[in-house]
Amino acid sequence: MMLEFIGNGPALLIHGSQRILAVADLHLGIESDLDRHGLHFRSRTKERRERLEACIRATSPDILVVLGDLKHGVPFTTRQEHREIPQFIDMLRSLVPVRLVPGNHDVGIEHFFDPAELLPKEGAVIDGAGYVHGHMYPDPSLAGMLIIAGHHHPVVSLRDEVGCALRSPAYLFSPLDGTCLGFPAVAEGGSASRVIFIPAFNELTGYDIQKTLRDPFSPLSRCMRREEAEVLLADGTFIGPASALEGHEPNPES
Repeated sequence: MMLEFIGNGPALLIHGSQRILAVADLHLGIESDLDRHGLHFRSRTKERRERLEACIRATSPDILVVLGDLKHGVPFTTRQEHREIPQFIDMLRSLVPVRLVPGNHDVGIEHFFDPAELLPKEGAVIDGAGYVHGHMYPDPSLAGMLIIAGHHHPVVSLRDEVGCALRSPAYLFSPLDGTCLGFPAVAEGGSASRVIFIPAFNELTGYDIQKTLRDPFSPLSRCMRREEAEVLLADGTFIGPASALEGHEPNPES
């Protein structure tokens, strides 16, 4: 298995016997929620659709896997989502077979997808890798695999000696404590479970990796072997061990 990082997504292309393009956390309809909180943005769904279409055309995947939170509104589906999601999904279907692992924001998403396009919320195995949204305990069938997860919206903050900062979508990779997740013990010579949290496709979201490491908020993040965690930028640039981010914490208001 080989991973290819698509920086202008962000998206992850997994090469095995199939080419699987994974994206997470599109949060279509987020602008309606922001508007209710006094933050006014025009809808950017068209731009996200064009960006995702460009990723698909550039990588020619066999399957597109959306790792949850395609929509934003909870507990209801907003008028913006009813208006924009069907066209968005039709565009995807015209290019590639689509599978969705429902996330915690995907209440009512079954009205937009065929049943065969929906994967279990606890995750699914496709071509030797596990795919989850990341808000639940993963199915035990994912034990011993690389688990590709969304939900965490990882971004990294880097500062130089004069205080100039880079804030960028990022990937967080870590071995997992299988016992913590309730996975069966690894047999001698077997593979340990690993996770890679992929950045949100929605450019208005992001949660600093340092905060996730300091105060994990999901089963997968709580069960990371944090001392072995590593960070990469959206284009695959290797930053180093997560411990190297100490001293690069974001400002309190970020």
